[in-house]
Parts: sequence; structure tokens; C-alpha cells
Amino acid sequence: MELGSVVQFLHNKSILVTGGTGFLAKIFVEKILRIQPNVKKLYLVVRAADHKSATHRLHNEIIGKDLFRNLKEKHGKSFTSFIADKISVIPGDISRQDLGVEDSGLIQQISKDVEVVLNLAATTNFDERYDVALGLNTMGVKYVVEFAKQCVKLQVLVHVSTAYVSGERSGLILESGYSLGETLNGVGGLDINMERKVVDDKLNDLRLQGASDKDITIAMKDLGIHRARVYGWPNTYVFTKAMGEMMVEELKGIIPAVIVRPTIITSTYKEPFPGWVEGTRTIDSLAVGYAKGILTFFLGNLDSIVDVIPADMVVNAMIAAMMAHASHQPPESIYHVGSSLQNPIKYFHLQDYGFRYFTNKPWINKDGKPVIVGKVRVLDSMDSFHRYMAFRYLLLLKGLEWANAAFCHYFQGVYSNMNRKINFVMRLVDIYRPYLFFNAVFDDLNTEKLRMAARTSLVEEDMLYFDPKCIDWDDYFMNVHIPGIVKHIFK
Repeated sequence: MELGSVVQFLHNKSILVTGGTGFLAKIFVEKILRIQPNVKKLYLVVRAADHKSATHRLHNEIIGKDLFRNLKEKHGKSFTSFIADKISVIPGDISRQDLGVEDSGLIQQISKDVEVVLNLAATTNFDERYDVALGLNTMGVKYVVEFAKQCVKLQVLVHVSTAYVSGERSGLILESGYSLGETLNGVGGLDINMERKVVDDKLNDLRLQGASDKDITIAMKDLGIHRARVYGWPNTYVFTKAMGEMMVEELKGIIPAVIVRPTIITSTYKEPFPGWVEGTRTIDSLAVGYAKGILTFFLGNLDSIVDVIPADMVVNAMIAAMMAHASHQPPESIYHVGSSLQNPIKYFHLQDYGFRYFTNKPWINKDGKPVIVGKVRVLDSMDSFHRYMAFRYLLLLKGLEWANAAFCHYFQGVYSNMNRKINFVMRLVDIYRPYLFFNAVFDDLNTEKLRMAARTSLVEEDMLYFDPKCIDWDDYFMNVHIPGIVKHIFK
């Protein structure tokens, strides 16, 4: 496996990127434009009604971000014309055929020009409506693969999935794929077309019953969780992403296709600058809740490995895989991009980083006062969680229920509000439980081969770094990631 020059590979290249406004897509676009300004064209597919709306999203949600400040400084007054020349924003919807592009002439033009297709479009909400998740994470992949097969100059299709398609399996998770209809628990009968029919039938039934939009959303979320668990996956997100991988394997035919599976993605490690992050991601929400004094307990095994990887390393791995598979077709086609095997970090490390950081630099509340943090209570099993909830909240809720009945529903508002919050917490815990007690590491033999190729054959030696062994987690979390989260929230 040889890579050659990344600058040369990208020279005069036309690349189509779906999910153009997403976190990884922005980092990818910035990286390409920074290291190879002579790229021919980046086609960014964004969800929008028309070109005007798509252009608005480009300027406000992509190039308007602080992420692009180095590029803006480099190009100065010519930045706007540079972007106009290099980026073509396409209004579309990948959950529809031809990527939802209405202009048939445009889709034909793109298919004649594009050499690389990068599929980043997805919904990453664990508790998404099943119709939405199935449309984007599964059927969307089908339409992207079908479009890629129409591209006459196609060199490679890169599909970005998630390492957590493995579900709740423990031990060493291999970089192996899923065949169509394969399930985690061995239950037969998984048929993607039938899943679409299940969704359509349920929606039709709900509409015939006159269900409200809110009730339809709740029913669609419940349906997703139910269908996922029938076949052994813990939630709608990883279930629909696994079916998306099945689509790649089933439909790719002879085109070079790669699946990249990142773990939990965190802020940038180095480029374009350390600590850039967008949105409050899974572990970040725990840090913010702790800093604000809202997090009163931690549910999980502190000795469990939490597999995190900086976003710029994920993007570098994507580019390396792109190069490796565009030049020839190595046998490896699935790449885990994470840290659990090479440089593991555990939840107790995260707890320590949070305590040290927010002790030295406390969160300032809305009253202008610092929030004093301490060690939170650790609930290391679901039994201990249920006991905690029962003594702290459920007994109080039961008392409110009795008082409400005795006083002619005088406490109905308080009771309903508390009941709603408790149900919300219980649902979140049910969805995230597998990751709080995760007992597996992700094998990265294929990715290590890619790293070796980068070390030995990449002309620009340091341009595509993605080896987690180089990360000093203490320095990264204390001086890069947590400050990056705090900066993002206070923007």
C-alpha cells in the first residue's frame, strides 16, 4: 500500500461531499483548500430548498465559521472569489434519488466531473425518528452509492460510518463488514425494504387516527428503538448506520469503496488550530453539566475505556484511505479510527480532568458567581441507578401524586413537570446505557496498515497524522479540548 503525494493527488481533483454543513465536512473542506488550493472543485451537497438557500447555508454555516480564519488570513480580500471558484454548493436531499437534486442537467454535469465521492451525510441522534434515520443513514447511502456508480471518472467512494455499529458486543471488535440482512443477535428476517414498509404503514396508521405531529414523532422514535432491538442493536442510530454499511457492500459492484468507522469524535488536535469544536457532543455534555453543577451523579463504570479521537485525525484518515483506494484496490476496505487499542483512556481519567480543570477555572453562573465543583457520586450499575432514582425522585413523585389527588389536582403542574423530567432521564439512560458500560476495544489492524503507508510512502510526511499514540491525553484535555468546549459555549 503506497500513498505518494497528497498535494499531487488533490491537484485538479473534483470531489463531491454530502452532509456539507456537518462537523467533519467543514474540517475536511478547510483542510483540502488549505493544503491544495489548486483542487479543481468541491461539490457540497446541503439540505436546502433552492440554490439561494444553499448559498446562504454555505456562507453562514460553513465558511463563516472561525474554522476558516487561517484561510481568510492567507487569501485576504481574494477569499470570497477563491471560495466561489473552488466550492459549488448543491441544494439536495440524499434521502431521495439523484441526491434530491432537481436539476437533471446539473446532476449529469457533476457525474461527468466528480472523481471522489465522500458520504458524510447522516443524522447522529441516537433517539431519532425512525423514518428520518432510515431515510438518511440507510436509504441515503443507497442513493449515494447509485450516484457514485454513475460517475464516469470515479476513483473512490468513501463512506463514513461509526465504530458503534458493533452494538453491545464486548472484547476485540474486528474491522469486518455486514452482509445484507445480517443481525447482531442472529434473528433472521432483516429486510431493508420491509423496514421501509413498516415505517410507511405506521405513518399511514397514525395519520388515519388523526395523530398530532408530536404524537407521530414520539411513535416514530419508539418504533426506531423497537426495530433496532429486535435485531440486536441498542438504538436507532447505530441500527440504521449498520444497514447503511450493508447498502455499500451490496450495491458497490466494481467501484472502489471504503468504509471509515470513527469512534467518539472530539475537538481538533492540531489543525487548522487546536480545540475547534462545534456542538456539544456526548462526553462534552457531561463536562458542561458537571461544570455548571447540574450533574449530581455519574452512571457508568469508571474503569471502562472511552474511545475518543480528535476530528482532524479522522479527516486525515479519510484522506489517506481515499488515496490508498484511488490508486489501487487493497484488500482492506473498513477502517476503525479510534484510540482504544493504541492509546486507551478511561472514564476515571475524564472525571479527573474535569475536576482539575473546573477547580482551577470554575464556570461562572448567570449571577456572576463561580460554580464550586466536587467529586460526583458514581453509580456503577443499573441497580444502583434505579435505587438512586427511587430514593431521590420517585418517592417524591409518588407523594406529589397522592397530594395532587387529595387537593383536587392543585399540584398537577408540578407533578406533570417532574414526571416528564424523570421519564426523559430514564429514556436517555436506557439509550446511552450500552456506552456507559462499554466493554470492548476496536481493532485497527487495517488502519495501522494505512498509518504505516503514511509513515513510509507519503511525500508530505506530517500532513496526514492520525496516530493516537502521539496524543498526551492529559495535555489534550486540559489545554485543548475542555478550553475548546468552554470557548464554543461562550461564543
